[in-house]
Amino acid sequence: MVNIKINGKPYTVEKDTSILDAAAKANIKIPTLCYMKDINKIGACRLCLVEIEGRDQLFAACDNVCTEGLSIITNSARVMDARRVNLELLLSQHRTDCPSCARNETCRLREIAAELDIRNLEEYQQDYLVKPWNQNVPIIRDESKCIRCYRCVAECEKVQTCNVWDMVGSGSHTSVGVATGDSIENSSCVFCGQCVTHCPTGALTVRRDIDKVIGYKGVMNDPTKVKVIQVAPAVRSAWGEEFGLDGSFATEKRLAAALRQFGFDYVFDTNFSADLTIMEEGTEFLHRMQNRGDYQWPMFTSCCPGWVRFLKKQYPDMQGQLSTAKSPQQMFGAITKSYFAQKIGVAPEDIVCISVMPCSAKKAELEIPNINDAKEGVKDVDISLTTRELCDILKIAQIDIQGLEEEEYDSPLGTGTGAAVIFGATGGVMEAALRTCYFVMTGKNPDADETFKAVRATGSDRPWVEAEYHVAGTTVRAAVVNSLGHTRELIEALKRGEVEYDFVEVMACPGGCVGGGGQPIHFNEERAADRAQIIYQYDSANMLRFSHENPDVQVLYEEFLKEPCGELSHHLLHTEHTGWEA
Repeated sequence: MVNIKINGKPYTVEKDTSILDAAAKANIKIPTLCYMKDINKIGACRLCLVEIEGRDQLFAACDNVCTEGLSIITNSARVMDARRVNLELLLSQHRTDCPSCARNETCRLREIAAELDIRNLEEYQQDYLVKPWNQNVPIIRDESKCIRCYRCVAECEKVQTCNVWDMVGSGSHTSVGVATGDSIENSSCVFCGQCVTHCPTGALTVRRDIDKVIGYKGVMNDPTKVKVIQVAPAVRSAWGEEFGLDGSFATEKRLAAALRQFGFDYVFDTNFSADLTIMEEGTEFLHRMQNRGDYQWPMFTSCCPGWVRFLKKQYPDMQGQLSTAKSPQQMFGAITKSYFAQKIGVAPEDIVCISVMPCSAKKAELEIPNINDAKEGVKDVDISLTTRELCDILKIAQIDIQGLEEEEYDSPLGTGTGAAVIFGATGGVMEAALRTCYFVMTGKNPDADETFKAVRATGSDRPWVEAEYHVAGTTVRAAVVNSLGHTRELIEALKRGEVEYDFVEVMACPGGCVGGGGQPIHFNEERAADRAQIIYQYDSANMLRFSHENPDVQVLYEEFLKEPCGELSHHLLHTEHTGWEA
C-alpha cells in the first residue's frame, strides 16, 4: 500500500494503482475519452491530465501510477485550462454536425465539451479529413468524426483479435483505417460492431436502415404489403435503457404493444424460431453423436453470423464442423414466407419480414444468398434493425411507452419458451439444446434450473466454460465461449489437442447477444451481465421451459414440417454453408 494525497486529502491505495483509479475510488471525477480499463491506457486524448506537486509537466492519469507520497491535483487552473485546450484541438478536427449525427445522444465528446463549457472554437481553424466509404456495408466509418482515440483499434485487436483497424497515414494526416489498406468488406472484419459500441463519437456507426421502414419509400407506406416484425430475445433486456426505463417495466409485452401501435400487421417473437432452432440443431447434434465416425468434432453452433464469418475467414478448414441449422432470425423468415404465408393466404413476395436484433452482423447475414432465400427473388428476411434503430423508430413515432398496457405477441409465431429466451446470453443456446437433448435421450425433462446451469458459469480457469454430462449412457463434453479473442484461444487449444469437446457454443460478442453491437451504448459501461440476469428471469418466470414443449412449434411440425431435420426442414431451415463470402 502507498500513501498519497488527492487535492490535499490523504488516501491509501494499493501500489501501482493508476491515478485515474485512485481518483475514482475517492469519488473524484477525471474526464476520459480514449481510456478503456485493461484494454486502452495510452493517454492519447490528454483529457485526463493532472498536476503532481513538485513536477513541471502534467501527467495523464490513466497511464501513470501512484507511488508513496505522491500529491495529485486534479482541478487546478493549469489542469483545467490544459484539458480545455486539448478538447478544443480535438474538436477542431471533428465535424460538429451534432443534431444530425447518429450518436448525438450518446457522444462522449459532446458530453465532455458540455462539462468543460466549450462554447466556440474561434481560436482554431476547423480542419477534418473526409474519405469515401462503402455505405452498403453494416459498419460505417466517417473519417471526419474520428478523434484518434484508438479505442476501436484496441477493442478489435485485444478483445476480438480480428485486427481490422490500425493507424494509417503519417504526420497531421495520421488517422485510423482498415489495417490492410483494403476495403472493409474484403478485410478480416466480421461486422460484430464492438468497435462501434466502444467508439466515443459518430466515427463508427452501424448502417441505419430506418428509412427502408418509415421513410417516404419505406415499407410502412406500402398498403400492398403485409408487414411482419420479429423481436430477438436479447432486445427485451435492453430496449428500455434508451428511454430510461427499468427492465421490469420495459417488458417484451409492452414492446409488442408499442410495435402494434406503430402499425405492424403482425408482431412476433423470435423466441418461437429459437425454439425451432433447438429442435433442428439438437436433432442434428444427436444424429452426429450416433454417427461419430462420419464427422469432425466438435460441432459448433451456427446462430451467430459474426462467429460464422470469423470461422470462414480464420479457420476455413473447420467449416464442416458448423451446425447446418440457420440462425433463429433466418428460420423465422423462412417459416414466415412459407407456412405463415399459406396460413393467411398471401404470396411470400407480398410479405415484408423485418427483424429487430441486438446485432450488426445480422445485416450482413441478409446478404448471403443461400442463407436468405425463401425462393428465387424472395428473401426470408427483408430488413434487419438493431435495438438502437428500433428505439429511434419509437421515438420518431412519438409512441407513449409509459402509457402502454402490455399485450401478447401474435399467433402462431409468437410463443416462446424459457429455453428460447436464454439464447440472448452466452451459454443459453447450449443450455437450451441440452435440455431438449436430455428429453430425447431419456424421455423425461431435466431440472431446468439446475441440470445444465454449469454452462452459465464464470470464473473458469480457461477463457471459456466447459462441462461434462452423462445422459442415458452417453457422455457429452460441452464448451461455451464468447468474444472472438477467447474463441481463437479455444480453437487453437482444440488444434493442439489440449482439449476435446462434442458440442461448442460460440458467440462473437462479449457476454453473448446481450452485449451485441446493436444494443444501446453506454460509455465505458459493460451491461451484458445485467442484461443476462433479465434474460434468466424471463426463463424462470416462463411456464414453458423446454423448446420441445412450445405448442406453436409442435403444431408447425404436425401441420407442415412433419419432423425435425426432415426433408422440408432441410430445405427451409438448414444450409451447408457453401458459397458464403469469406
